[in-house]
Amino acid sequence: MRILVTGGAGFIGSHLIDRLMQQDHDVICLDNFYTGHKRNILKWFNHPNFELVRHDVTEPIRLEVDQIYHLACPASPVHYQYNPVKTIKTNVMGTLNMLGLAKRVKARFFLASTSEVYGDPEIHPQTEDYRGNVNPIGIRSCYDEGKRVAETLSFDYHRQNDVDIRVIRIFNTYGPRMLENDGRVVSNFIVQALKGEPLTVYGDGSQTRSFCYVSDLVEGMMRMMNGDYVGPVNLGNPDEYTILELAQAVQQMVNPDVAIDFKPLPQDDPRRRKPDITRAKTHLGWQPTVPLQDGLKRTIEDFRERIEAAGGRTSTPVQL
Repeated sequence: MRILVTGGAGFIGSHLIDRLMQQDHDVICLDNFYTGHKRNILKWFNHPNFELVRHDVTEPIRLEVDQIYHLACPASPVHYQYNPVKTIKTNVMGTLNMLGLAKRVKARFFLASTSEVYGDPEIHPQTEDYRGNVNPIGIRSCYDEGKRVAETLSFDYHRQNDVDIRVIRIFNTYGPRMLENDGRVVSNFIVQALKGEPLTVYGDGSQTRSFCYVSDLVEGMMRMMNGDYVGPVNLGNPDEYTILELAQAVQQMVNPDVAIDFKPLPQDDPRRRKPDITRAKTHLGWQPTVPLQDGLKRTIEDFRERIEAAGGRTSTPVQL
């Protein structure tokens, strides 16, 4: 098939492209390189089945494709809050443009939505029929309300124009190629530990997250795209960890001597986040397979190589 991946040079998008290329699809990577990086897709540059288009999804584009994986949007608070107007434009206008393209060429449209649509959830774990607890004027709303609108647009195009859609909600995902400066908890802790700096924990560290390794997520995405269920479907790891437990795990694996530094909790930071993945198990036959310790080990080694290549100082090797 001929497959378009928006945001394809990003962390998750590039891992998805790797899998699609290995299956001999023709892949078009569309990215404006706001948070994506060419190094993530460099190995495919001279491959006859791969094309790179430098383009911003907020502007229309005409292409002939069979499937559209719409991933384009900065996904970490540091980046989506840096230019919140651009973030909401990407979520709204970018999604409109890609849905319009899907309608014109009769492509299947896949929306990578987010667990952020649940806001600071009042039910736990979160099921897909929970409507969320989101602050529409908060500092995170450019992203979480933007994704809620993207879901609205997707289902309206589906109902009104018969566009074939698939919608997933991604929970915390980690793995190689995460940006070092993205402000997310896994990358923060690993970079700080490798540089011998104190690990920054916000609040008392009792807030929880679930961490899904990127290869598990990509498997779920491809099953969703090629299955019959429209969604939305939660994709995430239902194993729940406190932020302090994660900090201590990274501390032990990288440098047991680094301190943990507690700082005030940011505005609208969710207290708990854990997916109910019953739908994913039922409709996709999917559940995560990579344990946190294994995934962290692979991620730490990737960060270590990048930091050392950039001339940075790292701590002692990972303790297994």
